[in-house]
This record gives sequence, structure tokens and C-alpha cells, in this order.
Amino acid sequence: MASFLNRQKDIILFDGVCNFCNRYINYIIRYDRANKFSFAPLESKTASHLSQHHQVNFNELNSIVLISGDKLLTQSEAVLHILKNLGTWWSPLINLGYLIPGCIRNRLYKIFARHRYALFGQTNSCMLPTDEIRSKFLI
Repeated sequence: MASFLNRQKDIILFDGVCNFCNRYINYIIRYDRANKFSFAPLESKTASHLSQHHQVNFNELNSIVLISGDKLLTQSEAVLHILKNLGTWWSPLINLGYLIPGCIRNRLYKIFARHRYALFGQTNSCMLPTDEIRSKFLI
């Protein structure tokens, strides 16, 4: 794995042109007070490198991707892991999401992912991080 990747942080790969995904990433950044996450758009060189390393075409997944150590999580599993690890007062409630069978959670995730552009729109290019959050991004 590339030496520039911080193995102490989970890496979140997201659709950089999806308006909903960008809002979700901004939400995570705002509440990631323990600085547990790094970010990269799926369209970035970092994502391409990680895709080759894990031998998975992330663009075909149509999903957020979370890399935590050697584990690769996608779809609802990635979302639940992220929300649980934000450390907000309601993070323990995320455990209730794990009571829903993964096949049902992922079916709902896929339906939402398929319609996210229609519901929230998309941009022509990936968001540019501001100076104060640039260090959180692996581009």
C-alpha cells in the first residue's frame, strides 16, 4: 500500500460528483472530532490505487467504500460503521441498525443509491476541500 496513506485512519471513498454524498462527507467531517477518517473521491488517484490494491473496481459498486485496516466495507455496512464511529451522543443507537438483516439494509441502500442523482442532483466535478479540511483528503 502507498506510504502516504495513514493506516491509523479509516479511509472513506465517495462519489465526488454526487450532491448527497458531498453533504454526507461534510457531515462526517463536522462530527469527526477524534479525526478518525480520511477521504478521497472515487474519481481520485488514491481511489484508483486502492482499487488495484484490493482488486475491486470501486466504480462498479455504486457504493460508498470504507477501508478500515485490511477490511473493506461497502453499502450499509460502511454507513453504519462510519456513523457508529463518529462519537456523537446518538452513535450507540446505530447498533439498532445492525439488527436489520444485511440483505434488507443493502437492498434499501441500492435503491437509494440508484436514485440519488435524481433526488439530490450532481455536479460536474468533485468538490474542492477548503484549506481547513484539506489535510483530511487523500487526492
